[in-house]
Amino acid sequence: MDMTEGRKARAAIEGRGPAQRVTAPAYSKTRWGTHIALIIVCIIVCLPALYALQVATLTTEESFTVPPILFPPSDDLISNVRTLFISRGFDLLIINTTIVSLAVVILKTILAMGAGLAFVYFQFPGKWFLFFFVLLTLLLPTEIILQPLFRQVSELGWIASGNSRLALTMPFTASAIGAFLFRQHFSNIPREMAEAAQIDGAGSFRFLIAVLIPMSWNIIGAHAMIQFLATWNQYVWPLFVVPDIEDQVIQVGVAQAATVSGQADFGLLMTAGLIASIPPLILFILLQKQFMSGFAITRDK
Repeated sequence: MDMTEGRKARAAIEGRGPAQRVTAPAYSKTRWGTHIALIIVCIIVCLPALYALQVATLTTEESFTVPPILFPPSDDLISNVRTLFISRGFDLLIINTTIVSLAVVILKTILAMGAGLAFVYFQFPGKWFLFFFVLLTLLLPTEIILQPLFRQVSELGWIASGNSRLALTMPFTASAIGAFLFRQHFSNIPREMAEAAQIDGAGSFRFLIAVLIPMSWNIIGAHAMIQFLATWNQYVWPLFVVPDIEDQVIQVGVAQAATVSGQADFGLLMTAGLIASIPPLILFILLQKQFMSGFAITRDK
């Protein structure tokens, strides 16, 4: 009798007994219900992009048609793409924005890692006050400092033709959110590793390169994604400091693509917006694992 009960218990644990047949239907229903709910949410989230794609295939007159034309029998999307790349120079705008965004991401990441290293492993007077001051800058909108920042870059000669990329990159190389993220991440790395590296004769720079960076790829990817999107979507500041359209960024090009001969062209505008969203989308697909797991370590010390 005891052996029979033992075999039944073992079979239930291994998934071969009655327990599996009883719990499987309930689990299956919950799983399908969750999947259906998630599919509905994804469709709702994608509706703006689908609407933009639909309007991109319409002419200006067709976009005001009631009810809207869902599947227009035209090739206006291809025509709009040709117009943007041939007449509006979108290829050059994308190259300019990519160069500026990558430069800002690289410089911000380097400075943010240095700040995180200093706030965690260095001891100096006023460290906590300085860290609190860095966090306070997160509450300061960029629009407030546009005028003094514009005056400063003007005095440095960065607004002149040919130097506008310096005006687009250098004022944004410091990152308060980056310093906070790397400080929180480095504070979760055991102190024993820093002590062991110090015993082995490794300095701060070598400890950063050999130990901290290999353990920080998730936070680096998440930070790079955030800063790339922020730089890619800049509109007001480039409109202020870039005098030539050849040196302009993509978001300004999208705004200028909205008008043709003084009239709004919504099909061209939606096409421009879709094109401008493709590079960030590709980057997010490549870095989605790092982006999702980059904020998992937030414990403070």
